[in-house]
Amino acid sequence: MDFLPQEIENYAEQHSQQEPELLAKLSRETHQKVLQPRMLSGHFQGRLLSMISKLTRPKSILEIGTYTGYSALCLAEGLQENGKLITIDRNEELYDFQRKYFDLSSWQNQIQQKVGNALKIIPELTEKFDLVFIDADKQNYPKYFELIVPKMNSGGLILSDNVLWSGKVVEKLNPGDKDTEMLLEYNRLINDDKRVETVLLPIRDGLSLTRVL
Repeated sequence: MDFLPQEIENYAEQHSQQEPELLAKLSRETHQKVLQPRMLSGHFQGRLLSMISKLTRPKSILEIGTYTGYSALCLAEGLQENGKLITIDRNEELYDFQRKYFDLSSWQNQIQQKVGNALKIIPELTEKFDLVFIDADKQNYPKYFELIVPKMNSGGLILSDNVLWSGKVVEKLNPGDKDTEMLLEYNRLINDDKRVETVLLPIRDGLSLTRVL
């Protein structure tokens, strides 16, 4: 499902800041060499992630779902000078790809990669986070949220990607469609939970901004 006419999406992208050349190279190589390049945040959403990070000036960022590292680099643009970004992904085959671009960036010493199951890794983290980006397996979004909230600083922001799931959230639920079922549960959760306040933006495949009180 397209949420906006393609002409409007193109216009919005053309009138937003251009992506840095490093990210353009990363995007090209992702499309050439990696499966499912649609998973990439891309130019427009990437600039939005960058702007949010620059506005919040986080000292600590957690990303769940690294893919090829595009969104991590966008989020890193707003890091404080001594800040840190931890990014988690279960696909160890992409580790070197990610690291190559992290090391070419200005934040090579501030980005820490972790490979494995985020549900096991997150409880072991001792940091308190100012900004979190969830862009991983949809069926575990509610579990990620419950693990993350106690680790957030007051006023911290949780960004959740793909929360409109190609429009499936407003269609009749197909039996066995666990991804959509859990996203419906997640969207209710972050809207009803009294510990947070949420606004859902119909950008790309849906992006929720959840502020921890």
